[in-house]
Amino acid sequence: MAKSDEELLDFDKMRLADWSAKRAQEALNGENADLYRNHLAIALWIDGWAERLGANDVQDPKYNAGYIKGIREIAAHLRQTDLLPGGALLADLDL
Repeated sequence: MAKSDEELLDFDKMRLADWSAKRAQEALNGENADLYRNHLAIALWIDGWAERLGANDVQDPKYNAGYIKGIREIAAHLRQTDLLPGGALLADLDL
């Protein structure tokens, strides 16, 4: 069953460096709304992945912590609309 927008937006926004509720709502109402919902779903999956990684016993906790931080950064950019067409991280690419 598909998640509602409210469920997709149910995450700790304080962890994001550039969260804008207005920008998110505009993306949900804009021409790339389906893509943004997909990005939110991917970010939700990444959160679960990070939690599972955090629960695993690894030989190098520093590596694991850095890896988790990295994948959470990707989730943050997906949520902040940075990877939508014209988004902050794609603006310099001629896509």
